[in-house]
Amino acid sequence: MRQNSARNGPPPWIIGIHPTRRAPWRDKWNEIIFGDHTLRGRLFDLILLILILFSVLTVLLESVTSIRENHGTALRVAEWVFTGLFTLEYVARLATASNAGRYARSFFGIVDLLAVAPVYASFLFGVTHSSSVLRSLRLLRVFRILKLTQFVGEAAALGAALVGSLRKIVVFLFVVFTIVIIVAALMYQIEGEQNGFTSIPAGMYRAVVTVTTVGYGDISPHTTPGRVLACILMILGYGIIAVPTGIVSFELARGTSQLVSNICQACGLRHHDKDASYCKRCGTALLPEKLSNPG
Repeated sequence: MRQNSARNGPPPWIIGIHPTRRAPWRDKWNEIIFGDHTLRGRLFDLILLILILFSVLTVLLESVTSIRENHGTALRVAEWVFTGLFTLEYVARLATASNAGRYARSFFGIVDLLAVAPVYASFLFGVTHSSSVLRSLRLLRVFRILKLTQFVGEAAALGAALVGSLRKIVVFLFVVFTIVIIVAALMYQIEGEQNGFTSIPAGMYRAVVTVTTVGYGDISPHTTPGRVLACILMILGYGIIAVPTGIVSFELARGTSQLVSNICQACGLRHHDKDASYCKRCGTALLPEKLSNPG
């Protein structure tokens, strides 16, 4: 009896406790909202991109006093319209995501929340333009610009290059920090308090301004040895600026060399591995002649 039951599947009373299947409409809208390989998905991304740009423009214009005084009502109405649309987008992403909790805790999930939360916070706490420190929460609306990064295909390659060069840059910054401390101590001894170098931290500030070739000029050496040391640090600064640029450029070139600009004929996805025979998104076979163009 037990063997027959095992062959015929689980008992009927177990079937009732199986989790319900995902609604088809959620899969359909998930493909539109989270995907970009369909016409509707690309159209959704394009509309969202335009809304982000206009919403950030609204925040920028609202910070100008003359524009805010003359067109404050229109800007507030536009802000609430954008907030309502982004709220609907956030709720739709939660409803259609494969794992709503994972999306809510992800980077873009937090960014989507920051895009709408400050407006509701300012409304609930009665924040006005003339009172309360909580008004600063409204500035978090500028985080909407971070939503643009999900539309940039090269963002992943740039992020990988930064991660790959992180250890080298940290070591390089440690060397620069050591040079700054040594120069600051020398400047403090050479110039002294009478020439503005009142402490070693003040000398460190002057060294950083010099080595980055900013040159504010609020603190400057007056003695000949101090000026000679400043000149050496200025010349050294040009090399210091070039080093991290070269490190990141090398990692970026090495990372992009692993990819080729072959385009899938089915979904239009770019950048596949050199040895790829099928599209990593839709599984369509890639044409061999498309694998010869480096990107």
